[in-house]
Amino acid sequence: MTAITRTVRVGSSHGLHARPAKLFAQAAKESGIPVTIAKDSGKAVNAASILAVVALGIDFGDHVVLSADGENAEAVLDTLVEVLTTDHDEAA
Repeated sequence: MTAITRTVRVGSSHGLHARPAKLFAQAAKESGIPVTIAKDSGKAVNAASILAVVALGIDFGDHVVLSADGENAEAVLDTLVEVLTTDHDEAA
């Protein structure tokens, strides 16, 4: 099986700081398949690692590349794209 990739624009108005990064990493971990995230064309990191995701320094409007490999990769990416495009800072 080949990895599926998607490019997404981050919707959280303060980027992927602690809370949105935690929601994203948790969803990636729960998917049960390997998922990576990269900022623009940078180095891909384990999407299930909150520290790795925060360390990318992703801000509002940045483009990220998601990659998933395994069963239900399309559905996993659909879920993760929804997490990334939602503004988790709106209610804060």
